[in-house]
Amino acid sequence: MPMQSRSESRAKKKKRLRWWHWVLYSVLGVAVIALCFTAWYVYSGFQQLDDMSKPSDESRFSQFTEDPEVAPPEWTGTERVNILLMGGDDRGLKEGEVARSDSMMVASFDPVTKDAHLFSVLRDTYAPIPGHGSSRINAAITMGGPELAMKTIGNMTGLDIQYYVYVDFQGFIKLVDAIGGVDFYVEKDMNYSSKADKNQYDIHLEKGQQHLDGEKALMYVRFRHDAMSDFTRTERQRAFLKAVADKLQSGWNIVRLPDILSKVTPYIETNLQPNDMLKLASLGFKSHQAGSAQLPPMNLLKDMKVGGDSVLGITNEEKLKDYVQEVLGKDETETPSSSASASPSAADSE
Repeated sequence: MPMQSRSESRAKKKKRLRWWHWVLYSVLGVAVIALCFTAWYVYSGFQQLDDMSKPSDESRFSQFTEDPEVAPPEWTGTERVNILLMGGDDRGLKEGEVARSDSMMVASFDPVTKDAHLFSVLRDTYAPIPGHGSSRINAAITMGGPELAMKTIGNMTGLDIQYYVYVDFQGFIKLVDAIGGVDFYVEKDMNYSSKADKNQYDIHLEKGQQHLDGEKALMYVRFRHDAMSDFTRTERQRAFLKAVADKLQSGWNIVRLPDILSKVTPYIETNLQPNDMLKLASLGFKSHQAGSAQLPPMNLLKDMKVGGDSVLGITNEEKLKDYVQEVLGKDETETPSSSASASPSAADSE
């Protein structure tokens, strides 16, 4: 081979090597950047999750001492997990006062079937509160904090409730705004005014499909000034919470999760630890909502008067627990197979 051609060949090889080095360094550079971003993303999200579990000196429930009699059971990750979701109105409270839980729901997840069920609890239900006699169930949180509320609703439903999440009005508004609002159908005109809070939380919504920001969403889930009062309100709350969950599962909001959490963390309290939240988040994204129900159901309710106040009594506590298990055993999204619905005559004619 002539000397010139050999030198040209070596030069070409060097160029190819430099080109591959450049590609390799570029790929490594992108990988390092991606790794750093992922590390920051996980760390940022983990920090926000950790901030939701408030130390006692920062908690709105700091006046309540731990009571082994109402301590929640531990979740190992393999059995059904139940979370009590509570919303309260903290406006106008004095230091040390706790608001009654204005809204109460139990989210129940089965890690085996990946079924999720949502129960809304009527706040005027008259039930035994451990160590405090019987009262409206939404008063339990004012008597012993979230753990007593968990124990009270757990006793009523027959469920082991391991966790709670409490959020006030502002936290709800911030959450809905942080995910960009929710497109939702408002089934009727809703109007209500109150001078008690200087009209700060008046309700004015028009019937129809619309985009609800945080303030409008709060109007929707709070409205109960119609013939069925709290009964239809709990239905609306379950439907809207499902819409929020669907929006949270969208790709962009998953990416923005640390930013979303940073906006709502100051308004949320929970006994969930970061590791529990990560396990639940994984379970939640793999699960689908198999059903929802009001507790107690209408056929197990009776009107009662206690001390001159109207409350909702439970006609049969054991039947209520059976009803909860019945709901948990169903998947409302399943449809009967066509073969099961075939008529005998059609089968005989084949």
